Amino acid sequence: MGSIRRLPSNLINQIAAGEVIERPASAVKELVENAIDAGATHIDILLRDGGRSLITVIDDGRGIPSQEIPLALERHATSKLPDEDLFNITSLGFRGEALPSIGAVSRLTLTSRTEASSEGWKVSVEGGILGPLEPTPFPLGTKIEVRDLFFAVPARLKFLKTPPTETAHVTEIVQRLAMAYGQISFTLKTDQRTLLSLDAVSDTPEGQLKRLSEIMGAEFFDNTLPVDAEREGFKMTGFISLPTLNRSNAQMQFLFVNGRPVRDKILAGAVRAAYQDFLSHDRHPLLTLFLEIPSRYVDVNVHPAKTEVRFQDSGFVRGFIVSVLKSTLSGMAHRTSTSSSQQALEAMRPSFSPQRQNTFGYKQPSFSPTSLFVQESAPALAPSARTLVAEQEPSPTHFPLGAACAQIHETYIIAQTEDGLVIVDQHAAHERLVYERLKKDMEATGVKRQLLLIPEVVEVTEAELTLLIQHQQDLETLGLVFEEFGDKALVIREIPSLLGHTDIRLLVRDLAEELVEQGVSFKLKEKIHEVCSLMACHGSVRSGKKMTIPEMNDLLRQMEATPYSGQCNHGRPTQVDLKLNDIEKLFGRK
Repeated sequence: MGSIRRLPSNLINQIAAGEVIERPASAVKELVENAIDAGATHIDILLRDGGRSLITVIDDGRGIPSQEIPLALERHATSKLPDEDLFNITSLGFRGEALPSIGAVSRLTLTSRTEASSEGWKVSVEGGILGPLEPTPFPLGTKIEVRDLFFAVPARLKFLKTPPTETAHVTEIVQRLAMAYGQISFTLKTDQRTLLSLDAVSDTPEGQLKRLSEIMGAEFFDNTLPVDAEREGFKMTGFISLPTLNRSNAQMQFLFVNGRPVRDKILAGAVRAAYQDFLSHDRHPLLTLFLEIPSRYVDVNVHPAKTEVRFQDSGFVRGFIVSVLKSTLSGMAHRTSTSSSQQALEAMRPSFSPQRQNTFGYKQPSFSPTSLFVQESAPALAPSARTLVAEQEPSPTHFPLGAACAQIHETYIIAQTEDGLVIVDQHAAHERLVYERLKKDMEATGVKRQLLLIPEVVEVTEAELTLLIQHQQDLETLGLVFEEFGDKALVIREIPSLLGHTDIRLLVRDLAEELVEQGVSFKLKEKIHEVCSLMACHGSVRSGKKMTIPEMNDLLRQMEATPYSGQCNHGRPTQVDLKLNDIEKLFGRK
């Protein structure tokens, strides 16, 4: 080790650049945020080689006065702290390092003109060395060109990915900012291709949803619930998807704090808590939430790239998000994703096949004796197929889920409504009913139990046995009473009465596996709804069970009276609605 010395300014800037500018997308984020802070209404971004050889950002904002342009390229110089209060930041930008950091590792040219100036002014920076300020013709706004990013620190180039990968990162950054600023139009072009072209939308919930749907997909537009709530100066707006519209990952979950796109673990935990009644742990809803918080309650200066924030009271924020999302979901009634109905209609559309004699590509269906069941005494419609229908007229169809007409493949209930028909998955539907009953009983008087006349002995592993015994009292509150029976077995004496004739061995093994998977940190009382969901799955009407018309109608009426019955506990739809108008189109009547 040598003696302590001051680092040269160019090396200091390069170190700062390493913290702020990780890749081309980081530079684009800083430049676009500056454009937004400048009041731009239109922002154009151009890339070459994924941003490695060229990044251009042009805006029509207020511009930078000529005398301030050199200052804008110095470290720790900013216009965004008028009162020098680090905890009162109302802009997207501030760390005072973006432009000088980019200029330290690239060849940067800044051109700008304000409304008060008759001409624009241009300055270049190469590897941190500032050139002269020159006048140039230019419209109102600012243009920044970044060429040869990281040419001054070649070692960083080795960490860049392929141009398509870097372009994808830039696209994600621009999309996130565009989601929060719908009143600004954005274009993103690369190598003569237009990747994004977003027109400005109105500053209304309808306009906001239009912009979000352009980025998140048309399905999001049709299957969302609006969020609008306020508590103690905290305001949250946005849109969340119906549980039946979900993904295998959380990439379509976006949180904006005071207009700033952030990644925060609080959001992930809050969303899981809010949707735990509707989705399995490996499925994730789509949502975009905009949180407005007094600036004194949030620190946006935690991370050099400004992608993280720190809340003064994270517990309050989490509770606020959970309660608002739960309240919003409680208003969805029996709605399910419209994509379910669309997929069903698409599957029924006739497809032309030149190899078929039938012009419409119709394939003769084959029925098994148990594929369609209503009542054994019903007359057959055709000698070639045992199609059974009800002897009596079905119940009135004015109920929301209509009147049951048939059961097919001993799994799906067909019901006629006033304007179409509904197909119900009997297992998924009953699972939701049992689940809601379990929760209600537990919150009221505790889950009712039934004593087994013949206790069941269930063999488990040593690890499973240890965890089950550890949570024995908690499981008893859910109606499952058992004792240790030998080295690796349990004897089950009581089960929740709602479960009826369930496979007790399978239920206990599934519970044991869940405990092992969660590990020693598993707190059953915190996961009580997940366990209820698991029990409900075991206690519901199974696929393959024949149901009579009265039983089917009873299930439909219970669904209508049960909250959230449009989807099961795992996020799958319990019903598919087909409107008569759409059905008639399938047969060329419309």
